[in-house]
Amino acid sequence: MSTMEWILWSFLVAIYVTCVFTVAVLTFRKGHTVLGILGIFIPFLWLIGAILPAKRGSRHWVDEGIRRKEMMDDLTA
Repeated sequence: MSTMEWILWSFLVAIYVTCVFTVAVLTFRKGHTVLGILGIFIPFLWLIGAILPAKRGSRHWVDEGIRRKEMMDDLTA
């Protein structure tokens, strides 16, 4: 492989790894543990978990509720 091919493949792998791990973290934060674990073997499942709404009581759900309450308090104050 030429130098240009190595650079291109390295760049594409770095982008893929970055995207996969950010989407995986979002999947786990939304409370989709099974999709997160299965996504290790089938990364497409991480995308599904990131798109689905957060489960009640998950970290993402709590953070979203706090953010919405603060926005409502700002609008009504």
